[in-house]
Amino acid sequence: MTEYTYKRLDGKNYTDEDIKSIIKEKAIRFIKLQFVDINGQVKNMSVPAQHIDKVLSNEIMLDGSSIKGFRSIETSDMFFYPDRNTFEVLPWRNEEGYQSARIICDIYNADGTPFEGCPRCNLKRVMNEAKKLGFTMNIGPEAEFFLFSKDESGNITTSTQDNAGYYDIGPEDLGEDVRSDIVTTLQEMGFDIEASHHEVADGQHEIDFKYADILTTADNVATFKIVVKAVAALHYLHATFMPKPIFGINGSGMHCNVSLFKGDKNAFFDEKADYQLSDTAKYAIGGMLKHIKSITAILNPTVNSYKRLVPGYEAPVYLAWSLANRSALLRVPAKRGIATRVELRSPDPSCNPYLAFAAILEACLDGIRNKIEPPAPVESNIYKLTSKERKRQKIDSLPGTLKEAVDLFDKSLVANAALGQHIMNEFVTAKEKEWDSYRTAVTQWELNKYLARY
Repeated sequence: MTEYTYKRLDGKNYTDEDIKSIIKEKAIRFIKLQFVDINGQVKNMSVPAQHIDKVLSNEIMLDGSSIKGFRSIETSDMFFYPDRNTFEVLPWRNEEGYQSARIICDIYNADGTPFEGCPRCNLKRVMNEAKKLGFTMNIGPEAEFFLFSKDESGNITTSTQDNAGYYDIGPEDLGEDVRSDIVTTLQEMGFDIEASHHEVADGQHEIDFKYADILTTADNVATFKIVVKAVAALHYLHATFMPKPIFGINGSGMHCNVSLFKGDKNAFFDEKADYQLSDTAKYAIGGMLKHIKSITAILNPTVNSYKRLVPGYEAPVYLAWSLANRSALLRVPAKRGIATRVELRSPDPSCNPYLAFAAILEACLDGIRNKIEPPAPVESNIYKLTSKERKRQKIDSLPGTLKEAVDLFDKSLVANAALGQHIMNEFVTAKEKEWDSYRTAVTQWELNKYLARY
């Protein structure tokens, strides 16, 4: 298996000596070994820095039976395999005596093989399948988030810090300073930040960083979430990537700008083709449209995700592609050449980026292998079409609930190829429990609706 690693912005490949030198120079006291579970939750084990040799020699163990979707108690011994290029000092943990750095790890079995339930290892496996066809995939994500105030006791509220709107400036945009601190912290950790701005809804924000290969980008998304939450907390705010925290206003998405490369050439670009999109691009679009319903459970993995995926709030729910039309699920932005890409607009930031990117890649590869032709692009505003008009144009919709999405996911060969049987089984089991918990809960809406009436 090719050993894919994180691609540092400075182009360096860190050696053991590089890491030890930084630890000494920065007086680092603790090394946080980071990984994610199947839900995309970042986990870590903190190791005193004097044990860095054990870390770099893959000698640090973890109990896999305690991690969601990992191992049973009978086969729980697992090991951290650090990706040296992900070593970074944590800027918000620089107090005297608490200086910390992190390193992102793959999880391996006791016999020295990659653990099939490790989302990062699984993504590398799918990347190897793409390599057999000569492709690498780049993704540029646009993860939105909300900033909420805390009350006097430090409890999280759903009161937004401001009432600003899209691209507003201060003083209406009270999140400007928080975003600036987040951007500065990310830059200290090696991010190439392209833009930051206030989003459409009150208290909603977006910070965009440069695209990269899907492994590097998945690592960056996981890091991004940690930094946003940590910096917000320093401002006595709570940052959330919950897709739809407030009814009646826009939810948070994570649009993914996708491209396939062969070597250093963008395989989506063909100067002489219709729309200057290559057959590879069209087949990838065809694959995503064909399989999007069956991988939606991975891209939109919570009950709350489907409160965002409703018409009327700029969330894409209709299965179509276009060149400029933002009401379509897939959009091809105007830039061509090396920047040719397809924007998939349905994912939200509650997803596990390692699993989501693996699923997107596998859907594209299936389209390419089987030469799946997409339908004609739709340039009219799909939001304004009636259900009969959509049916006549054969425009389908995304699943409307987590239950519907999981049922489709569970039967999908492409989803199985993208995630493997272990992650498939664990994910379906977890999401069926989540849906059942939601289904049987008595909500405030029900009390308001029925308690007095009946």
